[in-house]
Amino acid sequence: MIENLIVFVVSLLIGALGIFLGARFVVDTDDYTYAFITALIGAVVWAVVGFFLGWIPLLGPLLVFVAYLAVINARYPGGWVDAIAITIVAWISVLVILYVLAVLGITGFEAAGVPGI
Repeated sequence: MIENLIVFVVSLLIGALGIFLGARFVVDTDDYTYAFITALIGAVVWAVVGFFLGWIPLLGPLLVFVAYLAVINARYPGGWVDAIAITIVAWISVLVILYVLAVLGITGFEAAGVPGI
């Protein structure tokens, strides 16, 4: 149980770093705490919407992703295009971070707070 909690917190920190980098690059916002809270809200929304709608073939995963984008859109300035750009930069950032950490043998290849990773 404790091990799972530690993995979740570390992966949430990495996911928040991705959102922080995405927000900094796209909308010039640099508050890691805000990104951490966004990642936490995003992870919860992803889980809840995924639980209720994720089972719908093709449409479910799309609805889950749109719900996640809605969190980014609501938390950061700009519109849907900026939310998509923040998410793309976050996803790429987390992918690179996790790759480096996995090569170093520090962590696995997943992160909470950023979808698909």
